[in-house]
Amino acid sequence: MQRTQRTERGEHGGRRGRAVGKAEAQGERVAQRDEFEWLARGGLVARGVVYGIIGVLAVKLALGDGGKATNQQGALQTIANQSFGKILLILMAIGLAGYAIWRLVRAAIGHGPEDSDDTKDRVAGAASGLAYAALCFTAIKILAGSGGGGGASSHPDKTTAGVLGWPGGQVIVGIAGLILIGVAFDQARKGYKKKFLEQSKTEEMDQRMRKTFTWAGVAGHVARAVVFALIGYFLVRAAIDYDPDKAVGLDGALATLGQSSYGPIVLGIVAAGLVCFATFSVLDARYRRV
Repeated sequence: MQRTQRTERGEHGGRRGRAVGKAEAQGERVAQRDEFEWLARGGLVARGVVYGIIGVLAVKLALGDGGKATNQQGALQTIANQSFGKILLILMAIGLAGYAIWRLVRAAIGHGPEDSDDTKDRVAGAASGLAYAALCFTAIKILAGSGGGGGASSHPDKTTAGVLGWPGGQVIVGIAGLILIGVAFDQARKGYKKKFLEQSKTEEMDQRMRKTFTWAGVAGHVARAVVFALIGYFLVRAAIDYDPDKAVGLDGALATLGQSSYGPIVLGIVAAGLVCFATFSVLDARYRRV
């Protein structure tokens, strides 16, 4: 009887191992295709467009020129409202899907055709891939005419309220906030120490391009660190006070900056940093080791 159970477990483990092996082999084949590289680079451009819209609107808000604090979903809705918005949004959806696939495949196999990832990079890549897959889904919903600005992801207080209602929900929300604060510190470290250059083909840049790329990367990563830290802080506050209304998203973080002491100046600096991150992302599409 025990031998039969061990045999069954061995067969089950063998089937699972073969399934994992096939999945990894398929991932390897995908990663080596030219289309994979184009998906990655198109995705980086799409990320840059999203952050560029968010940053420009926030700069206009800081200057009192009719802008607004918005998030990624709001940026997609802004695109949809433009002339030829449907075509542009289709291109954005393709780019966002490409970015998500790139990050998820890299997370699964640990490398691309030009670079490899450590464990921390793979975990971060998986989280980023899932987030951009959700953003791609939002773009598709907008294209389908079902909106996209009213989902839970657009209203973090609703999402937080749902999680707080779970057993251990306060702990989960608090941990999520601490993780975001950790991500903020990592973004600040990448910016301050210029770690992002390690993933770029700096040897293919001339002196002017390297200087532009470096400063855009520094400013962009630091600006994202500020925003992520604020989002994480308010999640922790929501968990401690058991108050989902205290949770904010990217748009709420920018609005908070605008309402602080010297608000327009602080908001303007961070918003300019987000525009820099958009510039960095577009340049990264050319020079990133995928």
